[in-house]
Amino acid sequence: MSERALSGTAPFAPAAFAGPAVGSGTPSSLRRAVLVHLRQHGPSAPDTIAAAIGASRSGVAQQLRALDTAGLVTRASVRHGVGRPHHLYDVTPDAQDLFPTNYDGLATGLLSAILEVGGEALVEEVFAARRRQAEARLRDRLATTVPEDAPMIDRMAVVAGLQDELGYLAEARDDGEGARLVEHNCAVLDVARSIPAACQAELDLFRSVLGVELVRESHIASGDRCCSYRVRLSED
Repeated sequence: MSERALSGTAPFAPAAFAGPAVGSGTPSSLRRAVLVHLRQHGPSAPDTIAAAIGASRSGVAQQLRALDTAGLVTRASVRHGVGRPHHLYDVTPDAQDLFPTNYDGLATGLLSAILEVGGEALVEEVFAARRRQAEARLRDRLATTVPEDAPMIDRMAVVAGLQDELGYLAEARDDGEGARLVEHNCAVLDVARSIPAACQAELDLFRSVLGVELVRESHIASGDRCCSYRVRLSED
């Protein structure tokens, strides 16, 4: 999505997603907070978004109109009984380019070159090495943050925190059906779509550092809204 799609407004760029949700209250920071909320929570009404991010409804509505014009959100009318319908907004696929990424075109090109030179086996070796580096960081974070016998949801929260720092909009959940690690954004989406080893390396990483068998329930690279990993239960 190019900046000209939003002439007269602050430019959209992945860098705009760094830092706090609302920040200084400028149009760009408010717009960012609106997009992040929709990405994390799905279709939402302006009132709901405003309450969640601590902004005025009028300010949120203004940003939603700009985002709608730019093709970054969609609007659906939902009718509940009599009266005017409610409008629910959600992000479009075009909005994905605005979320964080820690792989630029050079990295993607290098991986393509590795694939050409050494085939899939070499690419898998590269991601295995990257996984080992990430595992060392995660183990160090876990060791300094939670005790070894901490509940799984607490350990997942630490892993989610580090993934969130890398742009994955990650969180840990326990909804009564098992602990889950959820990533609302894929920071390496272009790579993940073309090289399955990237996603397998992530799954192997989480299994190793958490010491449990995980089930991938959803997958952004396959078209789902998020990547979700659940601890495998005995009845599975």
